[in-house]
Parts: sequence; C-alpha cells; structure tokens
Amino acid sequence: MDLPPEDAKLVTLSRTSRARAQAAEGAAVRDRDGRTYTASTVALDSFAISALQLAIAMAASSGANGLEAAALVTEQDAPFDDDLSVVREFGGEDVPVFVADAAGNSHTRLVS
Repeated sequence: MDLPPEDAKLVTLSRTSRARAQAAEGAAVRDRDGRTYTASTVALDSFAISALQLAIAMAASSGANGLEAAALVTEQDAPFDDDLSVVREFGGEDVPVFVADAAGNSHTRLVS
C-alpha cells in the first residue's frame, strides 16, 4: 500500500522505535499540530501497555488536542480493538491507523 510521505514517515518512526527497544510493536502518532510521538510496547511483570496506547498517552501528556494519523508496526494479526478504542477516544472518529509488518510494508488501513 502506497502511503503519502507524512504517513510513510509514521511507519518509519514506528519501525525505529520497535527496533530500538527490541519490542513486539512500535507505534507513532501525529497530532493535529503535526507533532509526532513514538513508543514501543512495554511488557513488565507488573505493567503492560501497547505501543499505540503509549504513543497516544505521550501525545496526551504533552498537551496534544487530537490526532491526524497513527501507524503500528507489528507481526500480530488483527483485531486491534483496544488500540482503536484509545485512538477514537483521544483522536476522534475517522483517524487512519496504518498497520505494517516489521519490514515496513503497510498492509492494512484501519479507521477509528
């Protein structure tokens, strides 16, 4: 799937975040002001959060007021219901979420 440059950048940032942390997933979100936030999955014995949920939490804690788009790099199959619920709650309806594999091949476009 061909993505516009700004959305392809989200996939690249997601891949980088995933690789840097050697995590199961990497994610990136772009807020309505064009700022990006990246995160990887955190899985501790006492706490776990998905990469996309953490990227959204970072945007929220930085004062962002919504989302334009998001990307998730993962080897897992859908559904991503919990992640999409968080995207919808923070970002609103119709926010595109691009899902890509570890090589960065975007294969799915979800909508909040």
